[in-house]
Amino acid sequence: MKKKTRETTLRTKNAISGLAFLTPWIIGLAVFTLYPIGYSMMMSVSKLEFKIEGGIQSSFAGLEMYRKIFTEDAHFIPALLDTLKFIAFSTPMILVASVILAMLLNKVPKGKGFFRALFFFPVVVVSGPVMSKLIGNDATMLIQAGDYGVYQVIQNLPEIISTPLLYVFDNVVLILWYSGVQILIILAGLQKINKPIYEAASIDGASGWQIFWKITFPHLRPMILLCGIYTVVDLAAMPSTALAKLIADNVERTDMMYSYSAALSWLYTIVVLIVLGVVFLLLKERKEKQDA
Repeated sequence: MKKKTRETTLRTKNAISGLAFLTPWIIGLAVFTLYPIGYSMMMSVSKLEFKIEGGIQSSFAGLEMYRKIFTEDAHFIPALLDTLKFIAFSTPMILVASVILAMLLNKVPKGKGFFRALFFFPVVVVSGPVMSKLIGNDATMLIQAGDYGVYQVIQNLPEIISTPLLYVFDNVVLILWYSGVQILIILAGLQKINKPIYEAASIDGASGWQIFWKITFPHLRPMILLCGIYTVVDLAAMPSTALAKLIADNVERTDMMYSYSAALSWLYTIVVLIVLGVVFLLLKERKEKQDA
């Protein structure tokens, strides 16, 4: 009986200790995350008015703001399509570049730490002014000037082939700039794969292509899924996307102060969640059916 009492007391103490460590995080989550989310949702279904004597008066408007977005805002659909195009083209290119660079870094015999820091350095110094210079017209003009012949050849290809290739040329700096975190995650995954598996495959006569698709890629799939979700969220959070700019431009509309931009933000959130769902379905680990 005494033993059970001691075990119960120890469990209670551990539970209290764990709760004490979690309390600051729970408070921060409630104050800085849950409250702003709830408040923005409330604003999206309300109409706010600033009174001359001071203060804000809100009145319930239902889905009025959402109706105006789809029926009156001529900029929403083009901005949404442009943002989706940006995420749809950039995400796979960043993932492919990250896998290739991580595999190259994994084979470097010396100076791995230096090269890791080199590829992660852009993540540390990233800022609005720096990115605006790197992914602006200046970077595009330099790429086109250096490879003008290749650029012309790509332009003459069928549109279904030229469009993604031209996008790579125009955004190569962006792709490399946003690959730092993904490279480190995939590199960590590569280092978890046992070398004897590669040796056994080589002895059996497997080619490098077969080794990648049968050994490397299946082991990296969870890491690639994580990188895919991170990349979509990271790109969607960029203030330079068309939809983010539209939200920023409507924040202080005098006729629909904050409410309209809050509704736009929630629609943007729903779109990003749908894209994340698609990424999860495409990259999730699939269990192959075993023959009886």
